[in-house]
Amino acid sequence: MGAVTISPKFQVVIPKEIREQLGLEPGQKVETVVYDDRIELIPVRPARQMRGFLKGIDTTVTRETDRV
Repeated sequence: MGAVTISPKFQVVIPKEIREQLGLEPGQKVETVVYDDRIELIPVRPARQMRGFLKGIDTTVTRETDRV
């Protein structure tokens, strides 16, 4: 994990190691989420790129009897 500094224009630079690990590109959009006392940046991916990312997920869910 790397520390970043907020510029006078409230900009931050994502460290190179993180950009490479996540495959981030210049101009790519990221979603910002405030969670408790932290900020999370979530890369926005095109829907076509997301195809199949849930493959193999366990879909067995215990349901209430009145919801079957």
